[in-house]
Amino acid sequence: MTSPSTIRPSGSVELTPQRRRLILAVVGLSLMAVVSAVAGLNVALPSLAVDTGATQTQLTWIVDSYTVVFAGLLLIAGALGDRFGRKLLLSVGLVLFGSAAAVGLLVTDPDQLILVRILMGVGAAAIMPTTLSVITTSFPEEERGRAIGVWVGIAGGGAIIGLFVTALLLEWFPWSSFFGLNVAFAAVGLMGTLAVVPSSADEEPPALDIVGAALSFVAISALVFGIIEGPQQGWTDPLTIAALGLGSLAGIAFVLWELRVEHPLLDPTLFRLPGFGAGSLTLVAQFLAAFGFFFVVLQYLQFVTGRSPLEAALAMLPLPFVLLPTARTAPRVADRVGLRRTGPIGLLSMAVGFFVLSQLQVDSGYLHFLIGLLFFGFGMGLAGTPATTAITSSLPMEKQGVASAWNDTAREVGSAFGIAILGSLLNQGYRDGMADAVAALPPQIAERVLGSIAFTASPLLAQAGEAGQRLVEQAREAFVAGVGDAVFVAAGILVATAVVVALVAPRVPHVSDVAPDRDPDVIPLPENS
Repeated sequence: MTSPSTIRPSGSVELTPQRRRLILAVVGLSLMAVVSAVAGLNVALPSLAVDTGATQTQLTWIVDSYTVVFAGLLLIAGALGDRFGRKLLLSVGLVLFGSAAAVGLLVTDPDQLILVRILMGVGAAAIMPTTLSVITTSFPEEERGRAIGVWVGIAGGGAIIGLFVTALLLEWFPWSSFFGLNVAFAAVGLMGTLAVVPSSADEEPPALDIVGAALSFVAISALVFGIIEGPQQGWTDPLTIAALGLGSLAGIAFVLWELRVEHPLLDPTLFRLPGFGAGSLTLVAQFLAAFGFFFVVLQYLQFVTGRSPLEAALAMLPLPFVLLPTARTAPRVADRVGLRRTGPIGLLSMAVGFFVLSQLQVDSGYLHFLIGLLFFGFGMGLAGTPATTAITSSLPMEKQGVASAWNDTAREVGSAFGIAILGSLLNQGYRDGMADAVAALPPQIAERVLGSIAFTASPLLAQAGEAGQRLVEQAREAFVAGVGDAVFVAAGILVATAVVVALVAPRVPHVSDVAPDRDPDVIPLPENS
């Protein structure tokens, strides 16, 4: 008979129910630190922009540098956890994340903030895949779906909770207090990890795919760089073209390398598995839309509607009350009808919400915003948990580190591209809308106005009389147009994804893609997976 924390050969652990509940609480708190570090900062962006003079492009980088590094390192981080131990990697990640956030408390230069966020992203990459891997190796199969549902709920609702707590801090403290919240989450998560998370690792881990890790990182970071810099540098600028070209070539090289290497970081043939492929596509589209939305709409709520950080957070507060209950019940729905139905319905609900939100105007009321928000929250909760379960159930127990890492990578790749794409569309729409308005201004002031709507809140324009007020109103209208463009494109992406998922997702509910011994009609895993 095994003891409550004995390591099995597969890497899973047998634990008492009380211990499993504590583990779920600890990994949930650690996950909260990672997720809130993206969403929470969004509510602080207007104050940050005004105080530091950051341009719209710099604001995008302050948010997305974290996500790009995060996404680029997730796959190799999952493999490191399998090799050296999940508890060790989670602890190291929390230390690095918290230490970098502590430095952020003292930094005010936009470029230095980008560097702090990069270091936090490295720590987050070690944390997030390990939290899900700990769940899948600690919970028995009959409880795993419910535990993953809690994880998904925290991943979605935790963003809003982090946003709300940050907004509360900003009522009494400067925007840098956001980093203090990150430090607190990391410290408590580290203490809990050391106390209750069991040690587990693969007994015979494969060789690390360093080349694959480097190629994936270059592909993601170069593509995001080109997308973010395009509106300011120009889409035909050699730097923009070079970045997009490099990212595309690195992406192709990554796929070719992974197909030939003996122990790939991510075997591309896994996407032939219906659950793995459909689940991955669902998550990428969801998080592209969601985190791009958070980035643009929290600026809209403050810059355009004049809400304070706390009022902006309160406007978003209904979201977790829809998302969390839906995420908890979604596994039971998926067990009955399958991902082929729950995924597209969830994605289409998100798209409906985004189509509603794309029609926002400068003077739109809160009811308009709330209707779109509720459709968005319901759809994200419905599609997210089944997609995650489809990915993790597609691989055997000894590959749960890879499954967890890819699940998180799909989310973070979506988040990185969502912030980049929707942020770029917002920036481009704002700059296009302000081009005529700034034509007669001195070049230095014109560039400041085009750089960020935050400049229109400066005392300089407040003292410029009627002309200054007209410029402020034009900036608000241009910003709303940019928000509408960004959210409309996100809705289109969600609709297209829903169609594809409806075509490729598994037909039969709750059928694992793996384990040919359980279902010989399902596509088996490639030998090198």
